Amino acid sequence: MMTDASDWKGRSGESWAAEWRRTDRGFAPLTERLLLRSRQFDFSQALDVGCGAGELSLALGRGRPYVEVVGVDISQSLIDAARTRGTNLANVSFALGDAAHWRPADGFAPDLLISRHGVMFFSDPVAAFGHLAEIAAPGASLLFSCFREPSENPFFTEIGKLLPAVEASSGDEPGPFAFADQARVARLLGEAGWIGIEFEPFDFAMVAGAGTDPIGDAAAYFTRIGPAARALTQLPPEGRE
Repeated sequence: MMTDASDWKGRSGESWAAEWRRTDRGFAPLTERLLLRSRQFDFSQALDVGCGAGELSLALGRGRPYVEVVGVDISQSLIDAARTRGTNLANVSFALGDAAHWRPADGFAPDLLISRHGVMFFSDPVAAFGHLAEIAAPGASLLFSCFREPSENPFFTEIGKLLPAVEASSGDEPGPFAFADQARVARLLGEAGWIGIEFEPFDFAMVAGAGTDPIGDAAAYFTRIGPAARALTQLPPEGRE
């Protein structure tokens, strides 16, 4: 289930932008964990890599009103959604661009780089993380989340049992599970110049459906976002049902 830059610029970005409320609900425990871990760092400028619709950027900015936060994403639809959500938060802004090449305005050199599942889609991870180290302040910290192995993510595997055509990316292929191998991630980050690399497993229950009809809510969500969405578009009507 490969998702590359062209996907995020097009259909995937549009879908995630339209579904940001349910997506933020589902990943809320992960956002809170990243915010908790961010408190161990002292920083005055933060860059949210692959910021999506802005949930993490906005939460970071609300909690630290004197910190400048910039979120960058490759999807115009997601950036539009993030900017709309952040209209009244003066210390948070959003920029359209590929974080692997994006350069900040003069005066912005983040001393914290953070990401909620936004770093697994680089076509050249070493070059991308090397670039991020280059634009960061000296001694900057990097904090991000990524998926572990598919077997540890029933969000993917359980749906895969219903849709055998769903395949998860792995290895060197950009996609959700491109960073599942800790040894590979450590090697890539090390080659890019990052040091003191640590890993922490974090398990949480993703809320996919809620309200008066949680099953219907979840089904509607999965037709737009996640491992089933693309496979469903390739099925005949009876198969989708």
